[in-house]
Amino acid sequence: MLTRRRYTKEFKTEAKGLVLKQKIPVAQVASDLGIGKSTLDKWVRDEDCV
Repeated sequence: MLTRRRYTKEFKTEAKGLVLKQKIPVAQVASDLGIGKSTLDKWVRDEDCV
């Protein structure tokens, strides 16, 4: 059974910052950080709604 990975608020903030502030593509950031592209996409979309 797979367990769900948990990410700290700081990790999410840093990852979103790379996409939103530094304009690095989501796919590149996700690959560099070892997280799923869809996961990072969701974090970025959620940030845009705030």
